[in-house]
Amino acid sequence: MLDKKINEFEVGEEVQGFFIIKSFNVKTSSNNKKYLDFTLADRTGEVNAKLWDVKDEYEELYQAGVLVKVRGAITSWQNNVQLKVIKIRLTTEEDQINLSDYVPSAPYDPREMFDELVEVINGFKNNDLKRLVLHIVKEYEEPLLTAPAAKSNHHAIRSGLLYHLKRMIKTGKALCQIYTHINEDLLIAGIILHDMEKINEMVSDHLGIVSDYSTEGQLLGHIIMGIKKIDTVARALGIDPELSMVLQHLVLSHHYEPEFGSPKKPMLPEGELLHYIDIIDARMYDMELAYRDVPVGDFTAPVWVLDKRRLYNYKESQND
Repeated sequence: MLDKKINEFEVGEEVQGFFIIKSFNVKTSSNNKKYLDFTLADRTGEVNAKLWDVKDEYEELYQAGVLVKVRGAITSWQNNVQLKVIKIRLTTEEDQINLSDYVPSAPYDPREMFDELVEVINGFKNNDLKRLVLHIVKEYEEPLLTAPAAKSNHHAIRSGLLYHLKRMIKTGKALCQIYTHINEDLLIAGIILHDMEKINEMVSDHLGIVSDYSTEGQLLGHIIMGIKKIDTVARALGIDPELSMVLQHLVLSHHYEPEFGSPKKPMLPEGELLHYIDIIDARMYDMELAYRDVPVGDFTAPVWVLDKRRLYNYKESQND
């Protein structure tokens, strides 16, 4: 029996290990029998798992955020690695497991990322933007340290939102060296606040695992929630109304299309850059994940968020 991390799984092996349940669903098979459909994760990645021999108490025992010990067989389904669960149990104190060791997390310390974010804001030349953005970031400090950037797909990991912002800020600052007509303070402020209300749109725990969307998140979404927040704080701080409106526009338009939640397309160059920086970072993250278990010289499975494209894992070293 092999003790392996998810990124070490190979089809045909039988493995065991400790994993956290990221999602859990009870489904019915074609022969009308219940089975459990899991997403299991550790710090190295996540894998879909199926348990076919279901007992009644399992529906109460196994929920998102629970750490379990699993024994199973590694299989393949539609070119994706899958775990067929043979045996599963909850962890006990005797296992001496630290839950945070098994949670997919950003590759940087969240406190360091937060402090970097505050340093960036304190570097703003525009005092109104500095006061406004710093107020919101400080208000959300505690949840921001662990919040994911999504329920699934890009940056759906502990501290994923901070990680997303960190990379976008670096990209934004680099592009401002090329496009010198851009208002850097405004662009970076838009980057910092564009997804900030995901903290309230989704219901997540201290492990960064999203259990559901909030009522407000389902009815309004993080974009509308975001512009409401900017407007409320700007009024309370006496921020220039036009600056507040322009910053709200950046948040409002960053999804670009009405079907994706933006009723307006960007009407400022800073908004145009914000949209594409967001897209770049999300897609690069999803591509990185897709390559995780793919050997050099092979194709990934179709990536749903990339229009079901299959990516080719090319490395120059294969030609050496």
